Parts: sequence; structure tokens; C-alpha cells
Amino acid sequence: MTKKLLLTLSILLSTIAFSQNMSLSEKAKVSILTCGLGPESYAMYGHTGIRIQDSTIGLDVVYNYGAFDFSTPNFIGKFVKGDLQYFVTNGSFIDFYYNYQAENREIIEQEIALNPSQINLLFQQLNHSVYSEERFYTYKFIERNCTTMVVDKINGILGNEYIKANTSNQSYREMLYPYMTDFFMKLGIQLIFGTKVDEPATRLFLPYEFKNAISKTKINGDAIEKSNNKILEVSKPQGTFNGLNSIYALITILLVLVVANKKWIQISYFVFAGILGLFFSLVGAYSVHEEVLWNYNILLFNPLLLVFAWYLKKGNKHQIKRMGQILLAMLLVYLAYMTTKIHLEIVWPFIALHLYWIGKIVLEIKKSNTAHNKTDTPK
Repeated sequence: MTKKLLLTLSILLSTIAFSQNMSLSEKAKVSILTCGLGPESYAMYGHTGIRIQDSTIGLDVVYNYGAFDFSTPNFIGKFVKGDLQYFVTNGSFIDFYYNYQAENREIIEQEIALNPSQINLLFQQLNHSVYSEERFYTYKFIERNCTTMVVDKINGILGNEYIKANTSNQSYREMLYPYMTDFFMKLGIQLIFGTKVDEPATRLFLPYEFKNAISKTKINGDAIEKSNNKILEVSKPQGTFNGLNSIYALITILLVLVVANKKWIQISYFVFAGILGLFFSLVGAYSVHEEVLWNYNILLFNPLLLVFAWYLKKGNKHQIKRMGQILLAMLLVYLAYMTTKIHLEIVWPFIALHLYWIGKIVLEIKKSNTAHNKTDTPK
């Protein structure tokens, strides 16, 4: 057993040393691989890889900056906080290809115009990253992911930030929005995002945006893209409308709550909405992900709804009216702010429900107080 282990380690160390000291031939080439979208949350935006080929020495390897380990202790906690370690890996292109073929995700390859010395330098840097402490990096949704790491690596080899984001005023939220096809996942993600994703998208962080930027990039008038081919085509099943996973399902659920017209349902809903707002607040305070900081959606899912629900349960009309007015004022501020936000189209049912329920409760108390005052007025 010991001999086998020593032999394995010897082969591994020899391979590492060989790959780090290897020089590529004049026929070596570098390409960027853009991989299609997947149904999982971590694959819904696609993936970026770097492929290096050298037919002279039989080399064909892909480097990935998007690897992570589900078995990491406290995986969810680290991911939420923003200190989860991702790492770079390398492997044969054929394995990479078959993996994406099995997942039914396309691969687009763009060969980029680098000279032999640049290709060799990139190859050495990538191998150094794989076999050193540089292998690990702290994942950030926008600033540091499988695409941004490749963008920075290629621009570093080019000696300047030639490949960069479109300078349009499109926000990160607007760029991300079309990728989210699952309605309730989209709703959850849009609600947990804060003001950071409403900033103009100045960082190339999405695989397909990176692919488009490569096609447009020129250095001294020469295109950096030498070729652009879809090397793995897949047939996506025709999408069918799922009424249970749509805004219509959400509207139906909320309408059922309104039609039921039960006090205990209102109280239960306000408790749920308040806890959700409290969660958004705590995540913003706990996490170092800038994307969840300063979350204005707590004006809709407001932690004060917990207090409102408590007064509603106790029947304290004075406090119900006062807290309700505060919540309505916050809702109106939220609605005014949301008029320029793309996700208004999916959160408006909640806005309508809160305005209707809280407004109705406050109005009924006002009418009750007015009637009571009239009764008490001396004739």
C-alpha cells in the first residue's frame, strides 16, 4: 500500500514539474470557451474556460476558475457570508467536452490572437495558479468569478484592459434579469439583491457578455478574435409554459388570501413578510457580498410588519393605525423608487396586496373612530 502511494505521489509530482517547466511550440494556440446555461443556480449564467492546445507535443488542456467543493464545512454559511473559497482546476479538453455534452450545454470556442511568447507566459501563469497557493480565491458574484478571473488573466497577458464591458448605462440587475427563467427563483434573487446590482455594469462578469466583448475587441485596429465556432451544439427541449411557476400562480395565491378575508390569515402573512424582511436585514449585516447590502426591498417586506401583526392580534386600534400609516408611507416611497427598476413587474402583486390590506385596516379603524366620536358627541 505504501509503495503504491509513493509511486502515485512520484508520478503526480513529476507531472506537476513537467507541466510547469514545459515550453510550448510555435503551433500552440489559446481559445476562450463559453459554455451554455444550466438549470442549477450556479450554472444558470453559463461558464468560461481557457483552452490551450499544442499539436506538436499533444497538449489539449482546459483551465477552469469556477470549481468549488460542496463538502466544505459550513458551505451554505460561507457562501452567504461571502468567504467561500473557489479554485482553479485543469483537465483534458475531451473530458471537459463530454461533461458539457452530458449536461446538454453548448460550447462556443473563440481563438484569440496571442503571439507564441504570450501563449507561453499564459501557460506558465495558469500552471502556477493550479499548483500553488494562487489556486484558491474568494468568490464574489460580480467582482471575482469564473469569468472575471479569465478576463483579468487575458488582459494581464495583453498588457492593458483591452477586453472590457460595454459602456452603456445598463445595470447589473438588467443584465442578469433575462438569464433567470425560473419565476420563483428570479423573484427570490431579485428580492435579496440590494443597490449594488442597480449600478451601471462596468465589470465583465458574465460568460456570454465576455464572449461578445471578445468579438468586438481590437488592438491597434486588429481584431483579437481569430475564430468563433460552436464546437458543441445541443438541442434544447421546447420550453413549455408552467402556470405553477409563473407570476399568475403568485397572483392566484395572493388573491385567495384576500378572498378568504380571515384575520388570522392576515396576521400570519404579515408575520411571514416581516420575518423575510428581517432575514434580508440580517443577511445584509452579516454578508460581505456587496450585492446584498443596502437592500431597499425591506421597505416592502418590512421587519415592522412583525410589530404591526402583533398589534393586529392584540386589537390595539391606536397602535395599528399608527404603525399602518408608517408602513403605508414606506410602501409609497418604495413604489416611487421602484418605477425605474426592472423587477417591478414581478413584485407589484406584493405591493398591491400590502397597500390594499394595510390601507383597508387603517381606513376601517378611522371609520370606526369617526363613528364612535359621533356617538359620543352631546346632542
